[in-house]
Amino acid sequence: MECPGSSYWRLSSFYLAYFALLGGIVPFWGLYLQSLGFDEVAIGALMAMLMATRIIAPNLWGWLADRSGRRVLVIRLGAFATLAVFSFAFEAKGFGQLLWLMFGFSFFWNGILPQFEVVTLRALGEHKHRYSRVRVWGSVGFILAVVLLGALFDYVEIGYLVPILWGLMLLLALSTLWVPATTENVVSRHHGALSATLRRPEVLAFLGVCLLIQLGHGPYYSFYSIYMAEQGYGKVAIGLLWALGVVAEVGVFLVMHRLIAFVGLRRLVLASLLTCVLRWWLTAGYPDVLPLVLIAQVLHAVTFGCLHAAAIALVHHFFPASTQGQGQALYSSVGFGIGGALGAYLSGVIWSGFDGEAIFWFAAVVSLMGWVVAWRWLKLASM
Repeated sequence: MECPGSSYWRLSSFYLAYFALLGGIVPFWGLYLQSLGFDEVAIGALMAMLMATRIIAPNLWGWLADRSGRRVLVIRLGAFATLAVFSFAFEAKGFGQLLWLMFGFSFFWNGILPQFEVVTLRALGEHKHRYSRVRVWGSVGFILAVVLLGALFDYVEIGYLVPILWGLMLLLALSTLWVPATTENVVSRHHGALSATLRRPEVLAFLGVCLLIQLGHGPYYSFYSIYMAEQGYGKVAIGLLWALGVVAEVGVFLVMHRLIAFVGLRRLVLASLLTCVLRWWLTAGYPDVLPLVLIAQVLHAVTFGCLHAAAIALVHHFFPASTQGQGQALYSSVGFGIGGALGAYLSGVIWSGFDGEAIFWFAAVVSLMGWVVAWRWLKLASM
């Protein structure tokens, strides 16, 4: 890592805490909701709320950070507000209460990561290709969370998830205090630059591909744990499956800067989208064949790791410096927000009408659509 050591660890600690929290929510929150007696449609709707706030929140926080020039302060406020709102989770049990709770804490939580991506890229300076070396600590945090919690919940009831998540949110909020708060120069013409960027066909294609990628991942993030539990896998095994995917992702992040330079962004995106199709086909068709389940999870290195790193690089490529915050926010809101929310909600509806296998066939079809859009319209000069 070529940025100063203190900056490296300050940046990395945020990713470690943020994705440890994600590792507590994504694999286990659906199981917690199931333990409260909710059916697939209700779980899909509640999980969709986690994604839906990404439609608005990142853009609001991106606008505020770009306009004020106090990006780190915005991140800190969002992290502490997340902790404060989630404190109501100890009492929330009904559908309406949980819907408002999940809207409230995720509205702040989902707004801070895109802004921290901007902080990280600017801290790296001319070494932006080393982004994956910082981001890899997020993967480490996720792995630790899913493995340890998977083992824990085989011995204690899933209700203990609530205080554990609260503790992880506290660690996240504290990690933001370690990042130096600097004031950025505010560029007054960024609105025109943003609208001009969004009129470019290749940028619209990029955002469309991001939406379809996360639409295809919606079944995985919302129902994979429940799906595998129905196949007879225990919580330890499910946690290890989640961890396997992220371990593979770590390996990709460590070499991503070389991979992008060698393969090129466009070819990397196209190959990764075809890998998405393969992964969801294996998950749908062979959940009882352990070697194929393991292969499907290892492919997470490509379906998330490669695509996310490529997307971050494409945001930096397409959006000028004065709109970097809003560019990262758009990537988050269109992909993880609109795409993720639709994927979660439609998964619940499809499962209720068919079965768990059907939602992953749906994911495979959507991923193939993403490949078609990228092949036809995502044109990049010398990339």
